[in-house]
Amino acid sequence: GARRGGGCPAALTPRSGHRRAVGGRGAPEVPGASPAAAGAGRGCRSVRGGVAGQRGGAGALCSRGRRPVALLRGDEARLRWFAKLADFRLFLPPRHYEGISAEFMDRLGHQLEDMLLSCKYRGELCGPHNFSAVFTKYGKCYMFNSGEEGRPLLTTVKGGTGNGLEIMLDIQQDEYLPIWGETEETTFEAGVKVQIHSQSEPPFVQELGFGVAPGFQTFVATQEQRLTYLPPPWGECRSSDMGLDFFPVYSITACRIDCETRYIVENCNCKMVHMPGDAPFCTPEQYKECAEPALGLLAEKDSNYCICRTPCNLTRYNKELSMVKIPSKTSAKYLEKKFNKSEKYISENILVLDIFFEALNYETIEQKKAYEVAALLGDIGGQMGLFIGASILTILELFDYIYELIKEKLLDLLGKEEEEGSHDENVSTCDPMPNHSETISHTVNVPLQATLGTLEEIAC
Repeated sequence: GARRGGGCPAALTPRSGHRRAVGGRGAPEVPGASPAAAGAGRGCRSVRGGVAGQRGGAGALCSRGRRPVALLRGDEARLRWFAKLADFRLFLPPRHYEGISAEFMDRLGHQLEDMLLSCKYRGELCGPHNFSAVFTKYGKCYMFNSGEEGRPLLTTVKGGTGNGLEIMLDIQQDEYLPIWGETEETTFEAGVKVQIHSQSEPPFVQELGFGVAPGFQTFVATQEQRLTYLPPPWGECRSSDMGLDFFPVYSITACRIDCETRYIVENCNCKMVHMPGDAPFCTPEQYKECAEPALGLLAEKDSNYCICRTPCNLTRYNKELSMVKIPSKTSAKYLEKKFNKSEKYISENILVLDIFFEALNYETIEQKKAYEVAALLGDIGGQMGLFIGASILTILELFDYIYELIKEKLLDLLGKEEEEGSHDENVSTCDPMPNHSETISHTVNVPLQATLGTLEEIAC
């Protein structure tokens, strides 16, 4: 295949100080953001955005200090930035807040318009309009080449660097929430998490993604691999065409998300933001008291509830990663001027990700039956020919002999008395045989078309 079926979607998820988020589905993901909403800068104190149990809902309340005054005296771009930062409506829930919504979580995540510094696909410019937002357990993520909402699938005709997706991201560490204590889900890293998967498979970046660090340009050479498994009774795979309650195509990740959704809805009467379906979103109290403990119980003690078999047809992408340091000494000044950021900020927040196909071919792995009926018959015939010299003709002759033997026995049993009576009658009508000493001279005329009689008649 010189033409890739839509290329492979990749998923990127920005990693903030806390990774609580909510998920969705799609193809490639670009680091959305853990639940960080806005950065708490100098003279600011962070506040909870009404999301109990979700560390991402952070807003910022800025005191009137010398720093804000300096911003007001700056250029128009800084003034617009400060006005946006001071608009608490972007971060806080409405006055009559009843629960979590997708729109609310959307405001908590990093915005791709602020993160994406540059984007190229096959050397051509791309932008935020080429990405789709999706929610995962990490929060708001972004997918490239998802094929959703009528977007055409992008393809490539060549492999190698420069023929795939190249993006430059600002991970915005200044907007990470501070860590005041250590819990089971506390994270200390900075960067983004990326997953490469097919368009028919929802992202599962929290378990299947790989990390990309700031201050580096990361090259990801990928190779498509197609796996085929056998259905019962030879294997235990499940057909991909057999959809699930919330996903039209079966996959292991879709099965797990589907199972978790049904479990949470049954036990908590709500769903988490990253889960599909029509159930209402869980409130902060339900998140803390029911949803999160239920997921932990499902993973630890009730694993038999979610039994996800391998799909009969599976596509995955093998990856080889390499990286180089950025910025170089010669480019540091240029990037400082271009992005109006210090060299330290660039090394701590900016990364470049380059994803491409290593070659335009794919590897196929098929599961075969260990022993088929044809192989069994062939082995039996080979062993018979080797040890007793038998062949198929020998077997047919053996059957023919048995048939004739049985037929003769049956005829003997059914007509033995009749044949003996007929034999005695025919023998009594015969003339006595002359002695050899007597000379007999006679001529026997046999018609040419005469019908031959029985053995007794000929003897007579």
